[in-house]
Order: sequence, then C-alpha cells, then structure tokens
Amino acid sequence: MLTASCRGLRLRISGAVLRRVVSELPQVRPSLTTKRLSQAPPYYVTTPIFYVNAAPHLGHVHSAVIADCLYRYRTLQGLGCRFATGTDEHGLKIQQAAAAAGKDPLDFCTEVSSRFKEVFRSCSVSYTDYVRTTEDRHRRAVEHFWTVLLNNGFIYKGSYEGWYSTPDESFLTPTQVTEGTDSLGREIKVSTESGHKVEWMKEDNYLFRLSDFRTELQDWLKANPKAIQPERFYHLVLQWLENDLPDLSVSRQRSRLQWGIPVPRDPEQTIYVWLDALVNYLTVVGYPEKHSQWWSGVHHVVGKDILKFHAIYWPAFLLAAGLPLPQAIYVHSHWTVQGKKMSKSLGNVIDPLERSHTFTVDGLRYFLLRQGVPDTDCDYDDDKVVKLCNSELADSLGGLLNRCTAPSLNPEQVYPQFCDTSFPKVSEGLSGRAVLEDHKMVRAVSELPAVVMENFENLHVYKALEAISRCVRLTNGFIQRHAPWKLNCSEPKDRLWHDTILHVSMECLRVYGILLQPVVPGLADKILSRLGVRPGERSWDHALDFLSKHEGRDCPYEGRALGADTGVLFNRLERNKLRAHSKKTGKPPRPQ
Repeated sequence: MLTASCRGLRLRISGAVLRRVVSELPQVRPSLTTKRLSQAPPYYVTTPIFYVNAAPHLGHVHSAVIADCLYRYRTLQGLGCRFATGTDEHGLKIQQAAAAAGKDPLDFCTEVSSRFKEVFRSCSVSYTDYVRTTEDRHRRAVEHFWTVLLNNGFIYKGSYEGWYSTPDESFLTPTQVTEGTDSLGREIKVSTESGHKVEWMKEDNYLFRLSDFRTELQDWLKANPKAIQPERFYHLVLQWLENDLPDLSVSRQRSRLQWGIPVPRDPEQTIYVWLDALVNYLTVVGYPEKHSQWWSGVHHVVGKDILKFHAIYWPAFLLAAGLPLPQAIYVHSHWTVQGKKMSKSLGNVIDPLERSHTFTVDGLRYFLLRQGVPDTDCDYDDDKVVKLCNSELADSLGGLLNRCTAPSLNPEQVYPQFCDTSFPKVSEGLSGRAVLEDHKMVRAVSELPAVVMENFENLHVYKALEAISRCVRLTNGFIQRHAPWKLNCSEPKDRLWHDTILHVSMECLRVYGILLQPVVPGLADKILSRLGVRPGERSWDHALDFLSKHEGRDCPYEGRALGADTGVLFNRLERNKLRAHSKKTGKPPRPQ
C-alpha cells in the first residue's frame, strides 16, 4: 500500500511492488540499432532545388531545415553524410521574370540564388553541396541522362496536345482541369491542383514512355512501404498509380522556350524543366562517373505539392536509366497564414530571414520542427512562435540549465558526484532518498534516444521534440520535488544527496543537449559547453551512455569543471513589443 507525506518527503513502498510498477513502464524498441547504423551505406539527403522566380519564403526554409535536421542526426550517428540543396534556374517562368525585370536571365538567377544562400546561412542550414542548374557540371549530367533514356528506347519524338499550365510548367490531363474565372471575371480553365490558368496547346516534341513503368512503380512501393513517408502520402501515390499513366512530354519547342538545356543533337527543342531539375540529385554526386557510392543512400525531402514529380516521374526516369530508386522520399505539408495559402497578392508571405533575426535562428528552427506536422498543413502565427519558444526554450530548458549550474546551487562550478546510496538502483528498493517518480524519470530519459530515433526515422520530428520536452519537464519536477536549495550541505548525507540531485539533473540535460543538436545546434552547443562536455563527447552513442554511475560504471564528467557561463540560454520574447512593432511597420522587430 502506498503512503505519502507532505511535499518533499519520501514515498515509502516495498521493493517488490516498486520492481513490478517500474517493470510495467512502457518499453521502447529503437527502430535501428547503433550496430546496424554502422553497417548502413553513406547517407545522402536532398532538398528540392528551389525555383528562382521569387524570393525565398518560409516553405523553402522548412524543407531545408528538415533536411538539415536529418543530415545532422545521421552525422551524430557516425555515418558518412552529404546534404545537397540549390536552385532551379531554367524554364519559361524564369525567362519571363528576367525579361520583366529587364535583366539577363543568368544575372537574374545569380541574384535570386544568392538570396537563398543568405537565408540558409541565416538559418544554420549546413548543406555540403549547393547546385545550380545553370552550372556546366549539371548540363553535362542532364545531357548524358537524356542520351541514356533515348538509347534505351524510352524517349521518342511525337506530337503532344493538351492543357498546359505555364506557372506549373506542366501539361495536365482533362481530369486535372476545371472551370474558373480570372481577375476580370472572365471564364477560364484552371488546374485543379494549383488553381493556375491553363491553355490548350499542341506541339511537336519528345515524349517519355511513362506508361511503361506503372506496374514497376506499383511493385516498388508495395515491396517498400517506407519508401514514401509519412504513410498518408504513400497511399496517395498508390492511389494515383491505380490509373493509367499517359506518356510524358519531356521537351519544349526552342522557339517558345530558349532558357534551358537544348536537347542533344536537336537544337530546335529544349529539355523539359522538370527532367532537367530532377537530375540535379545525380549531378551533386558526380554522375555519370562517380555517383554509385552515394546514390545507394539517397533520401529526398519534398513538399507535398511536388510529390507526383518525385514519386512517379523521377522513379520512372531512374528505372529507364537503369539506376537504383531512392531509399526514401520524405514529404511535408505546407504553412498557411490564418488558414490561407501564402501569396504575394494576399500580402501574407512570411519572410524567413526577418523571422530568424526576430526569434533567433534556433527559435525559428525549433518552431518549424516542433509545430510542423508533415501529414497536414500548419498555420503560422508570430504569437505561436513567442509562446512556444518562451515556454519550452526559455522557461523549461533554460530554467533547467540555470538550476543545474547556478553558483548558488553549485558554488564549485563542477559536474557533481553521484551517490548510489542516495539514489540506489530499482532492484535495491527505495532505501535511499529517491522516490518512485525519480525512477520513472530516469527510465524515461534512458529510453529517450530510442524514442527520438524512431520518430526521426518516420519524419515525425515534432513527436521527438514533444518527448524531449516532456522529459525536460520531468527533470524540472525532480529538482523542484527535492529542493536542493533547502538542504543543509554542512551535513554529509545532505551534501551527498544535494550533489546527486545535480548530477542526475545534469546527466538528463546532457542527453537533451546531444539529442537537440540536429534541431537547435546553437542552443545545444551552449548547453553542452556549459556542462563541460567536450566536442568529441557529443555523438549519438554518448546519449546512450546515460547516468553510468547508476549502472556501476565510471562517469567521465564527474568532478569536471563546468564551462564558461555565457548567460541566459534563450532570452524570452516579448509579445507586446512584437505586436506594436508589427502594427507600425508591417514587420517584426529585429533583436537589440
């Protein structure tokens, strides 16, 4: 029978009951073991290459931050990794946008591409490769890829007739077109997917035998249910494949589209911008000479609006070229503002560069990954960012770091010692001063890396961060429950218990710091540096080695001097100041 006295006093329970209760805590099995990871092929992750007809927006940064998180996560596990992003610079829209700006197309592309680089630097996107489709290396890769498809018999010249969307740079089937009206109220035909105007067009060009690959694509997906994640999008692609696939137009007449790569040996035709763009993933890894090592481990991160191009057209192209298919295609949904799609006409486009200055790089990254649910669209609001960052970064995580390292509680500024008589193992019952809730917390933190790994594998980063946040709250509760500031450290037993409380709390915080590195690299570094954790002690395996003294092993951090105090982990954001500035200028304030 459980009995408890007032707050702060120990809970009394029999050892047998304690062992039964703790054994009933949920078991978590990691989706991948460290051993399996060490045997895995190199990891190559990509974002889409972003179209340079407009400035970068929040959706672009969301894709890049997801890919960056996966890249950093795999790097922590010791895998050889590459991470590619870049810009898509060919096509009719670019040709028209450059003409409207009165600029040379290449100069126009270079200017916008540099803005993407600036935004990515501002958001700590640590890409290893940045590709532009106007580069010579890319043109060579595309020309070779086209020639392989042609020689393998999958490209033929014919006449294509159908509805064409210039903004989407795509021909559409009749089922993808519906009635609409333009800004003057005139009846027009529009794409059912994008809402953009379409026009009937007929021209002679090259076609790809997409219809030949429907069954192969179905077989691939049915044999690889994790090939497209999350699961909702996997089933969507299978649903698309239930219908016949018409052959795909893969070139445009040069008289209409000059800004692109000419078809080899046919200067009257320009290669379709999507075929051109998709080959960038091969360009980065040295196609056609040196791609094989990295291509075996390719993972694509894409927005749901370009899923068909990546999950149907691209795999079909690869099959036709005799190349392996992607290991996984990770799909994310969109950000809306007050329930509406971001658009320049509505004036609701979120500037990621501005927000990274306002909320800090880690604040914006944390919000996007914590609130971004891949299965459904999410609504952006500045107040949501303020509330989340203040609660979970400033108060909960920052408060925990401050409690562990404050000179008032830790005057020696060291990683304190652990006393196993104060905090004995579960098998020894509750003979020390730890209570049942403390053992539950230790169990939760010890299982946390497996929980985080499983959710990262399924692109549920928000669930991983939810689990970390819950454990941070448990650790704050542990300190609050035992109130080390009330202990009399002149008494040996109280001093041992005081140091043990801090040791356990720092061990928890060390694990959180390691696991948060892919998400908020700046804050994670600040946490680990303050705890005195060295650069070579921050790998994924170091997070698995939690509370080693509790398991009877040595702890390398015990007695080590803490790192320098660099101030508050995350400064609280002020809502009123943000609202007042936004109302006055239409933009959020920059930090002082």
